[in-house]
Amino acid sequence: MASAKAIVYAALKTLAGGRVYPSVAPAGTARPYIVYQGVGGEDETTLDGPDSLQNRRVQVVVWSTTAAEADSINQQVRAALGGGPVNGVPIGAPVDDYEDDTKLYGTRQDFSIWYQE
Repeated sequence: MASAKAIVYAALKTLAGGRVYPSVAPAGTARPYIVYQGVGGEDETTLDGPDSLQNRRVQVVVWSTTAAEADSINQQVRAALGGGPVNGVPIGAPVDDYEDDTKLYGTRQDFSIWYQE
């Protein structure tokens, strides 16, 4: 049985030099890197109970020292999650971010992923 986190990691693990982490990157991680986390989804529970077909909304954030690199890696994320066995669907357009304290540029985007549990 696959989990949404395992599916996302398998699709992204070669991007950003392999620096792909659930929820938060370890302190001192080289840039660029990617973090991802579940941020909801559609519940498929019926009167008969939970269905084996599950949905997860996953947010993927790319952090880099330049906005251009963050955007470029986000395009790779979109390709990796939108094709192949994942068939993730973007929810909205990417959102740009900047963290003044770390001087990092980011881009984040949510994807809807259906999978068999």
